[in-house]
Amino acid sequence: MTSVKRPLSPHLQVYRPQITSVLSISHRMTGIVLAAGAFLLVCWLVAAAYSPVVFETIQAAVTNWFVRLIAVGWTLCLFYHLSNGIRHLFWDAGVGLEITQARVSGWVVLFAAIFLTALSWAGGLII
Repeated sequence: MTSVKRPLSPHLQVYRPQITSVLSISHRMTGIVLAAGAFLLVCWLVAAAYSPVVFETIQAAVTNWFVRLIAVGWTLCLFYHLSNGIRHLFWDAGVGLEITQARVSGWVVLFAAIFLTALSWAGGLII
């Protein structure tokens, strides 16, 4: 039996990244980041319920600039995942499926996530 040299299925090296594909991959990655951050948030809440000494220790770590930077990133992931999830709900309803509409809504998702993150941190709504 002879082997036929068939082309391999398309790979990332073949296609140029498009906003829709990048946002799809980012949506999955932010879901993982949100799960990890939710675990840390629960640890923070358990520390608050456990004892004042443990909570003060955790709270001292939370006020560190690096932890705050991570919290800003987590908030960005939260708003991105939320905005992109709403976008997917519209897609499930059959709205915005044209290529130009998908591109525009992708950029709207990015700007909405950045704007909502900046608004929540600048407005003092978080920590």
